[in-house]
Amino acid sequence: MSISFSQELLICTLVLLLVPLYFYIKSTSRSKNPAVLPRSWPIVGVMPSLLANLHNLHDYLTVVLAGSGHNFRANGPPGTGMRFFVTCDPENVRHIFTTNHANFPKGAEFAMIFDIMRGSFFTIDGEPCRRQRAKIQSVLSSPHLLARMTACCLDKVENGLLPVFNHMASIGTPFDMQGLITRFVFDLTATPVFGVDPGLLSPDMLPMDRAVAMDTVMEVAMFRHAVPASCWKMMRRLNIGPERKLAAAHTVLRGFITEMMERRKQENEPAAVGNEGAANSSSVDILSSYIDDPDYQDDGLLRATLINYMIAGRDTIGTTLPWVFYNLAQNPRVVALIRNELSPIASRKAAAAATGAASNMVVFEPEETRPLAYMKAALYESLRLYPPGPIERKTVVADDVMPSGHEVHAGDTLFISLHSIGRMEGVWGKDCLEYNPDRWLSEDGQKLRYVPSHKFLAFNSGPRMCLGKDIALMQMKTVVAAVVWNFDVELVQGQTIEPKPSCILQMKNGLMLKIKKREM
Repeated sequence: MSISFSQELLICTLVLLLVPLYFYIKSTSRSKNPAVLPRSWPIVGVMPSLLANLHNLHDYLTVVLAGSGHNFRANGPPGTGMRFFVTCDPENVRHIFTTNHANFPKGAEFAMIFDIMRGSFFTIDGEPCRRQRAKIQSVLSSPHLLARMTACCLDKVENGLLPVFNHMASIGTPFDMQGLITRFVFDLTATPVFGVDPGLLSPDMLPMDRAVAMDTVMEVAMFRHAVPASCWKMMRRLNIGPERKLAAAHTVLRGFITEMMERRKQENEPAAVGNEGAANSSSVDILSSYIDDPDYQDDGLLRATLINYMIAGRDTIGTTLPWVFYNLAQNPRVVALIRNELSPIASRKAAAAATGAASNMVVFEPEETRPLAYMKAALYESLRLYPPGPIERKTVVADDVMPSGHEVHAGDTLFISLHSIGRMEGVWGKDCLEYNPDRWLSEDGQKLRYVPSHKFLAFNSGPRMCLGKDIALMQMKTVVAAVVWNFDVELVQGQTIEPKPSCILQMKNGLMLKIKKREM
């Protein structure tokens, strides 16, 4: 939709008003705690406060929500339609995601914000969403695909990740764990999607432009959430600011999808010429489930769906694992307890293994780590404090009343702060800011306590509960078990660890660690 001259004039006027307010609030917010509620300024509403705190938005929202009873309202400039209700109240979350979920879809503006995935499962609601969800459930429940994903994970850990760690341990040089995990998880996600390994985690250490492009999608999406739609649309039209960067990222991602589809076609051709069994064996990938599906013959929808799979798989695991190792590096007691769980398994494997292995490192099978309650608790505790998707956005279809008593009106935008839910004393107790896996365990420590999804929202809740949850946990446990058993990890002192302004909770400056091979 084109922007009229009057709309452009309004936007320019708002920008002139916003700029001085933005810098004023930014300068004052560095030295003072935020007020209980963001200040609503004449004409421009809360936009200056939001923009001034965009660099640490999730912590800012946590402070505000803690001081306002877990809920607050905010408005943007008049005429922009920016009417927000922000919550971290678990009862409100249950109402939004489960009890009355049909009244709170993602909405059309959400689909515009994530336009690279428009039409795919991530951006749609209602019956189209249910159909695509059923398709994903069918794809991800395939025993052949699950076996391939498991084999891919084990291979990538044993022959990709551990050798790199072994090298880093031998030279004693600090390295960026987040950057390395990004490479690992990009390959881990793309290989079962396309049936082809992109090779980011390889001896050549190929450029990370594709992974960076995915990061850009999430960073610019955060900016789009925070400003009026007319503002970012004008920037897109003029190809300036974050929109210029996003356009370049879209080009990279679409080129990546085209390249991977072509590589898959080429690598499958020899098998197809040979025998039917070989061809079928080589086609155990997600793309094969879609490429001949009549519902996905539209090239744009197929590409959006493949990007959806890449972002969903990469961002959950790739964002969580660095925070897991950040927490483990500071909690040697937790590391010791995980090793205690792994020790009987490692002993059995050592007794059964052939001697003279080149690396003498242990890799744990998913079946071996599945019953380990403490390791899972350690992962859940990281997910509680550092959810990979720290914020959710919904739209109100019809007027409603939240369980908290707050009224919401048709057209309002709801923001649910997952980051804040995990840090509320009223939800998790006085030690809510501490990393403590024990909170997840039964009294005997043998199994996990039940925690409802509206309190622990890392894997979503209600009809949109994450279908890849078990796969993600399997992959993360495989990585954590191998690293924790074979290496000691040390946090490099003096670095600043904080999230970047993004729709995923990546570390702004990476995570510098030193690693040492364990003596066993």
